[in-house]
Amino acid sequence: MGLTEKIVLGFLCAFAVLGVIRLFSAPLRLALKVLINTLLGFAALFVINLASGLTGFSLGMNLFNALVIGILGVPGLVLLVLLKIVFV
Repeated sequence: MGLTEKIVLGFLCAFAVLGVIRLFSAPLRLALKVLINTLLGFAALFVINLASGLTGFSLGMNLFNALVIGILGVPGLVLLVLLKIVFV
């Protein structure tokens, strides 16, 4: 295989990789957004539980709370806080 064939093959591989990245960029961007929102929700839950000594308000970490925060992120945490304020 000569040098020109290797260069052409390299360009074809680069275009194929760029095509695959472009094809999956929207779903990956959405997944990254959901992951960031989830991490922010768990970080906010951690901060709420850290401040529970001062405020007297805390949310336990159980399966239901983890699922709500994991799926909805920060809005899920706000929902759990509102539910606890209203019903408890």
